[in-house]
Amino acid sequence: MLIGAGGLTPGVLAEVDRALRAHDLVKIRVMGEARGDRERMLEAICAATEASPVQHIGKVLVVYRESPKEEERESSARKPALRTGRRPR
Repeated sequence: MLIGAGGLTPGVLAEVDRALRAHDLVKIRVMGEARGDRERMLEAICAATEASPVQHIGKVLVVYRESPKEEERESSARKPALRTGRRPR
């Protein structure tokens, strides 16, 4: 994931949240910000997504959020089956 010149926007936070739902650990590269700004971004990302900071090395931030339990994941991921028009074999 990459945070560009636009900075930490609501859209970026939503994308981080989606990435954390798919993967427990996410690396985020921040372009063109000072170290203090990156630290504040890391804190804001963790607060907004309920994630934990893991690492901040250079321009790379790493955050972790535990996956929901299997039951919660199944109930939130239920989607209607796609119809392909084929008969089952």
